This record gives sequence, structure tokens and C-alpha cells, in this order.
Amino acid sequence: MNVRRRLIPVAAAAAATTLGIGTLTACSGDGAVVANTGKLDVVASFYPMAFLAEQIGGKHVHVVTLTTPGQEPHDLELSPQQIAQIEESDAALYLKGLQPSVDKAVAESPVRTKIDASTLTTLENHGTEVGGHAAEHDTHGHEEEEAGKDPHIWLDPVRYGEVAKGVGEAFAKADPKHAAYYRENSAKLNGKLDALNFAFEQSLAHTRSKVFLTTHAAFGYLAERYGLTEEAISGLDPESEPSAARVRDLEEMAKADGVTTVFYETLVSDRTARTIAHDADLKTDVLDPIEGITDKSRGKDYFTVQEANLKALQQALGAK
Repeated sequence: MNVRRRLIPVAAAAAATTLGIGTLTACSGDGAVVANTGKLDVVASFYPMAFLAEQIGGKHVHVVTLTTPGQEPHDLELSPQQIAQIEESDAALYLKGLQPSVDKAVAESPVRTKIDASTLTTLENHGTEVGGHAAEHDTHGHEEEEAGKDPHIWLDPVRYGEVAKGVGEAFAKADPKHAAYYRENSAKLNGKLDALNFAFEQSLAHTRSKVFLTTHAAFGYLAERYGLTEEAISGLDPESEPSAARVRDLEEMAKADGVTTVFYETLVSDRTARTIAHDADLKTDVLDPIEGITDKSRGKDYFTVQEANLKALQQALGAK
């Protein structure tokens, strides 16, 4: 790789020695510190960023992911070893606002190319309700979490495509020798994302209901893109607990809007979702925020899981 290689900072070296990882070798995920692999060494914060890096970088990048499969990315706390991984990489690809420990480590690191996905598209303020709930059903108004900047941009294929373009350009700048390759792969990926967007548009254009219930507020951008309304049990933080009033509102709203299904996720507890579904006589199903791929995922990668999400929404919303 033609990027200038740095000496490992003293703090990182000390951490490596303490952990017993004195020799720096390349790895594919959560092992040793990134070494000079002869490729563009990229540290990605979690799966959606790693997927972009791998799809765009192809044979010319070596990608290490900080969030292991099955780990809830919002809760990530970096080890000294992972901080050293960031410091010794050629590029860090992350999404500021989702993982505070990663934000801090990248900001303090000497890594030459810092790619913040949140700067490559637009972020909006979202709360527990996104998309314009049918106000006529609110007989007493309903409780909503205070809105905050929503980082879940990858669930909207259009915004994710904007990020992909920016990543392609960042790789091209960091590794000019393979710039054309990165740009070509970015264009191919955007073509696939365009097709996915078209499939969502066509499949959700005519549905019996426009409202869907989720475990946490991850699907706001998707709801807005396709004219739907997301009602979330919890807010942007999947570990936040809903109030009794919020649960009661959701149950009443589900009946008024003809909601059939409460969606839960694979990486967080489904207890509240199943309780609401039981009390309101609703079905349950999975709507995956694609924060990581595990053996419980309904697909092997971003695209196949999104296709499964689309099928689940079609069924729950009564697509015609």
C-alpha cells in the first residue's frame, strides 16, 4: 500500500504489550492490530460501514470491523487493542453520533483518512413517531420521546447510496493508484441500491395501512422515504424503556390504524414488543435494522436482509 505508515503511538504500544499482543498481524475482525497488509487498511465501526468498505474497496482494501456480529453497536466500548487498530489503520470509516466511544477514539487518533458517514448525507431529528401519524386517531394526544439526530441512514437506500459515493471518493483520494477501481465499484453499488429503492417504492405504494410498530426508532428514514409512519416503542436508543403511557398509546393507536404486527429485532430484547402484541391481539415479526449479520439474520448481507424487511412490511401493511 502506498500510504505512509505511522509508528504506533506510545499509549497504543503500551496497551498492546499489556494485552500480550506484541506482534502486530493482520486480521479480519476483532483480533490483533491492523498491520501493513499491502492494501488500504480500513477500520469500520460496525456492519453497514464495513459492508460499504468491502463492496467499494474490493481486492484493494483490508477491512477490520470494531463491532462483532451479534453485538449491539450502540453499546460498543472500545478496548485498548481496538483503539490501537484505529491508530494504525490507513482509514477509519464510522458514523458519528451512533457510537460515542468510536467518535472519541477516531477524533483523538492520528489516522490519516477519517470518513464520517454522517457528513456524506443529511441527518434529521426523529423521535418515537416518524412520518406523520394520522392525528384524527389521537383522542387524548400521545406521548413521544424528544427528537434527536437520527443516525440510521443506511436503512434508506437513497441516503446509503449518497454515503457510498462519498466513501468511493474518500478511498480514491487515500489511494489514488486505485481511484478508478473504487469509483467503478461505488457506481455498481449505487446501481444495486437504486434497484432496491425502486422495489420498495413499487411494493409499498398501495397498502391497506401506512403505520408500522417497531422496537426502537431505527426506521424513520425508511418510513419517510416510502410514505409510511413508524411508531416506535423506544426511541433512538434501543435500550431505553417506554413509559406505561407510551405502551397504552401504542395499543390504542394500533387498533385505530388497523395495525396487524409489532416488529422486533434480533439484537435487542423482544419482551416489550411481545407484551404489546399479546395485549393488543397483534402478530409479531422481525424487522431487522441491519446493525450486524448473525445466524439469526434473514439474509447473508445488507441486500438480502433488506429484501426480507420489504416482504415483512408488505405482509404487515397489507400491500395490494
